[in-house]
Amino acid sequence: MILHKTQNEVAEDTHRFRVLRMGRRWGKTTLMSEEIKGMVLSKQNARVSYIANNYQQARDIGWELFKSEYRGMIESTNEARLEMRIKNGGIIILRGWESIENLRGQAFDFLCLDEVAQMTKFWVGWQEVLRPTLTDTKGEALFASTPKGYNHFYDLCNLELKDETFKSFHFTSYDNPFIPKEEIDAARETLPEERFSQEYMAEFQKTSGLVYKGFSRTLHTYEEEPNGDFRRVAGVDFGFRNPAAVLEILYDGQRVWVNNEWYKSGKTDMQVAEYVAGSNFDAVYPDPENPAAIEEMERLHVNTREVSKGKGSVEAGINNIQELIKTGRLKVHKRCVNLISEFETYSYKETKDEQNPDEKPIKFKDHALDALSYAVRMLLAEHGGMVYKRQKERFEINQINQSKNSCK
Repeated sequence: MILHKTQNEVAEDTHRFRVLRMGRRWGKTTLMSEEIKGMVLSKQNARVSYIANNYQQARDIGWELFKSEYRGMIESTNEARLEMRIKNGGIIILRGWESIENLRGQAFDFLCLDEVAQMTKFWVGWQEVLRPTLTDTKGEALFASTPKGYNHFYDLCNLELKDETFKSFHFTSYDNPFIPKEEIDAARETLPEERFSQEYMAEFQKTSGLVYKGFSRTLHTYEEEPNGDFRRVAGVDFGFRNPAAVLEILYDGQRVWVNNEWYKSGKTDMQVAEYVAGSNFDAVYPDPENPAAIEEMERLHVNTREVSKGKGSVEAGINNIQELIKTGRLKVHKRCVNLISEFETYSYKETKDEQNPDEKPIKFKDHALDALSYAVRMLLAEHGGMVYKRQKERFEINQINQSKNSCK
């Protein structure tokens, strides 16, 4: 199979980890097929895995192509397991992202990850399961995807800035000389500009239907520690299979700084409570739907505060956070990578009825945002109550003074 110019550019690069950001129909699967073929032919008993977003895509896209391209090289295939053995002893294993746990403890010479932007809990899967499979062999990996908002794939593309073993490439659909240019131009004319930029030009765009459209890394993130007289509080969203999120929040009565995050999967209520207790927050605002976890924190003398949660509370939290963003009173430290990612991906369904503003966002990747909402809603309510109390006290004092003056 002949590679075109930009495919060759990737194939000839010698970095251990290559990250490919490209537009639709650029030819990533063809490139991966050739890369895998090159590995199993050049190394005796090579072990390679192609990982798609799910099992069906692995079968429909990778499996059929590989069987066709490698037919003279194949010794045997296992259709059910999507595995093929090459005549020189090499093995090619195809998997869906949802089943990568089955690869834990194995060893590979080369991994191809297809449509990385679509893979949920990517960093857990890569760091805890896949990266260790390359250790003994000093294996390599090729990551490829069209962008999907500013999610983990955006961070992966930027790893080359701090890790010299990574190299990123960016190509558009126009870089495939075998796709008629007029077809891409026609798509440009019919698609929304943001959708075309993402799908064909491979540009990072904010997710469609984004809840926090006003959030900007430029305007709303910081690096230097803030100075001032703050209350140091926490918002807590419990979880085990899904991550637990604890946010360190600095609040001066007007402005909110999210200064740090603790974002962990597989943590029990007791482990979350121990972390919170050891952090010595002035006050903690936990998810009220887990009273057992709250009780664990109170046993450790954590100053937990009541959080109201009922009809309209989700919308109220969103409105509070949107107002803080709009007025520039919310800042997030750059180390809070999970919260920033959630801001940039938390969205409504694309079919959201604009006449139905009470429709809730998709319940996905919102753990840190939930923790922020609990704290922000209650802090603003408490502060509003304090303001009202002071105004009432001033009014009553004025009334008394006026009454005294009238008696003179």
